[in-house]
Amino acid sequence: MLNKIRLWKNQNNSSILRDKIEEIKKSPIPEHVAIIMDGNGRWAKKRALPRIAGHHEGMKVVRKTTMLANNLGIKTLTLYAFSTENWKRPKNEVDYIMKLPEEFLGTFLPELVENNVQVKMMGYKNQLPVHTLRAIEKAMEETKNNDGLVLNFALNYGSRSEIMDAVKQMISDSKSGKLSEADLDEQVFSSYLMTAEFPDPDLLIRTSGEIRLSNFMLWQLAYSEFWFTDVLWPDFNEEHLLEAIEVFQKRQRRFGGI
Repeated sequence: MLNKIRLWKNQNNSSILRDKIEEIKKSPIPEHVAIIMDGNGRWAKKRALPRIAGHHEGMKVVRKTTMLANNLGIKTLTLYAFSTENWKRPKNEVDYIMKLPEEFLGTFLPELVENNVQVKMMGYKNQLPVHTLRAIEKAMEETKNNDGLVLNFALNYGSRSEIMDAVKQMISDSKSGKLSEADLDEQVFSSYLMTAEFPDPDLLIRTSGEIRLSNFMLWQLAYSEFWFTDVLWPDFNEEHLLEAIEVFQKRQRRFGGI
């Protein structure tokens, strides 16, 4: 009897979720959603588990979030997976995080291919372990012809470094005659950033109750809508993503106008 009740509840919840997805699709969907996935360590601590357990649980949420974003018609999903400052964490934690792309992509790459998802990465590749970079590059190669959702991992990424590197490159191009001062505007500057191929995020989501950007896309988020939640990343589910998009759909985006 209990199994039948659980099955009924699951089916009922799935039906409600499907209806909600279809209702949300009737209004404009954000083209680019960026997420600061925060709270893995605190999730583990609350359960007296090692921090790496939280990172492993968070990896499962990446899969569910990606599949729902693809279903909704979101064009780009950027996930802040590891910052340039995260190297300060304990070595065993960093080493484990650097193994997650292998595990995630090794397990779910066929599903990503089947669902027409294209894998991308932005960040500083030269500091990443060989095995991490190999897994990501394999996924990028196998999904390069897909034209559905772009799943963009921000890995070893830091916005201040990105902006400084863009300025240095522009100075170099100016000295070599490739760029003149008269040509320089916001669009040109954006073309020197790691996100040159993506539109700026429409919606930023941050989990775990923290209300800061943590050196994430400081230029690109100038006119993004922000949505913060106390929910820790491993507990973030489909309903939370839908709630964030519903809030986004109710806001008026004036971009400095009236």
